[in-house]
Amino acid sequence: MDRRSPAEDPEPSEPGPAGGFPVPVRSGPLGCAARLFRTPLGDRTAVAFTSEQQLVGVLGPTQAWITLAEPALRALVAPLGVTLLTVDPQLAAAPARPRYEDAPARPLLAGPPYTGAPARRRAALGTARSR
Repeated sequence: MDRRSPAEDPEPSEPGPAGGFPVPVRSGPLGCAARLFRTPLGDRTAVAFTSEQQLVGVLGPTQAWITLAEPALRALVAPLGVTLLTVDPQLAAAPARPRYEDAPARPLLAGPPYTGAPARRRAALGTARSR
């Protein structure tokens, strides 16, 4: 008779509780779809978080999300050939530049305004070509 405790059993006969994970989604024409990401090696991976705070800390407060259990998420992305699931990833990208409306107002062009055809522009700049 085997006297191992249930905690040591590599394949328990009863599965543990299947909790839900916040999963980032994007809206699409037929509803929402799980967002897929890439690992540092370039493989596609599904992503889940252990809490809403973790998701917001990595992807920001505007990221849409739904709650899915691990088996449901795996079944959702399996037809796409995605077999990896990353839980609580850390952001590895460089910080995003400010969006246009968040950026301070500044002139887009330095120099005289565009006057039309290139020849007229060169003449306005005093760099007309001689023939």
